[in-house]
Amino acid sequence: MDRSWISNPDRLSGEYENGVREFVTFVRGSLDVQGLTKCPCNRCMNREVHHIDSVRYHLLIYGFLKDYIHWTEHGEQSNPQVLLGSPIQDTPPCMNEQDEEMGEALRDAAGHAYDIGSSSDLLSDMRPPAEQARYDKLFEELHNPLYDDCMKFSALTFIVKLMNVKVLYKWSDRSFVALLKLLHEALPVGNRCPRTYYETRKMLCDVGLGYEHIDVCKHDCTLFYNEHKDDDVCPICGVSRYVRKKIPHKRLRYFPITPRLKRLYSSKHTARAMRWHKEQRLEEDGKLRHPADGEAWKKFDSLYPEFAGDPRSVRMGLASDGFNPFSHMSTSYSMWPVILIPYNLPPWLTMHRSNYLLSLLILVRNHRVKILMCF
Repeated sequence: MDRSWISNPDRLSGEYENGVREFVTFVRGSLDVQGLTKCPCNRCMNREVHHIDSVRYHLLIYGFLKDYIHWTEHGEQSNPQVLLGSPIQDTPPCMNEQDEEMGEALRDAAGHAYDIGSSSDLLSDMRPPAEQARYDKLFEELHNPLYDDCMKFSALTFIVKLMNVKVLYKWSDRSFVALLKLLHEALPVGNRCPRTYYETRKMLCDVGLGYEHIDVCKHDCTLFYNEHKDDDVCPICGVSRYVRKKIPHKRLRYFPITPRLKRLYSSKHTARAMRWHKEQRLEEDGKLRHPADGEAWKKFDSLYPEFAGDPRSVRMGLASDGFNPFSHMSTSYSMWPVILIPYNLPPWLTMHRSNYLLSLLILVRNHRVKILMCF
């Protein structure tokens, strides 16, 4: 019985997928009444029990235990003659340290289960098919080299780093597109460098860095959202939603919060920190080190004890201020970013800019701050 696929680092290969399918077929004969079995992935290491579908998913994402050749934990009575094949390198040719870090980030974003204590019941091993297909595509891009025999960059890592440089040095979209075209021509034939800015943005949206457009009334009366998303006129002032031909008077950019909050609990790096205010914070009378030490926090706890009893309940602060785009003081409008700050985290993480959550980007004409309430 050839089980050399267990040591194959390329978990997207047909050999590895067929091997996982062979294992799942073998294990189905020894499942308990609930369809559960031990998971031999590199995370669970036969110490945790999951549904067989979740086990298959874990094996495709985390890999199979390298030394678990004889499946004695899954009902294999005798040691069959196993063919291990020739040694296989530990990592694909294009995978390096930065790709491993990117892969870890994608696994966090995909919401896989980790041993994080009382928060584990929040996490689900299974995702909607469309969403799972999106992450499968990202993992494929992560394992594909930028071009054949490229040893430094995968396609996904290269795109993320390129976009980071664009933001840091404030490149215009036109200059960025020109660079993409030049890189595509300069790199070897068959390279996976995107040719357009649209292709680059589409991939980043799959990572979870996108936003939604929401039309706004000309006089800032209401948002054309939820029950008003199909309206053509404002339900308050009666003004048309559009200037002409489905072109709205104003648009709000909304960055969804829920997926990012879920990600804070699906990541092993932040799940414990999100419960710090309840489980690790030291309480001393007369000392204010964290918002949880303040009277407002304690008053809220007394009003909503059920919410306060769960350390995973998310508490956030909101901040906003206007600025003139491109530092032009003579412009008749300003931009107002609305930022959410998670207070669950310890002080040294709460105020770190990497944990600021941009939720809205509002265009304000004539600097009329009072109309922000409709948002």
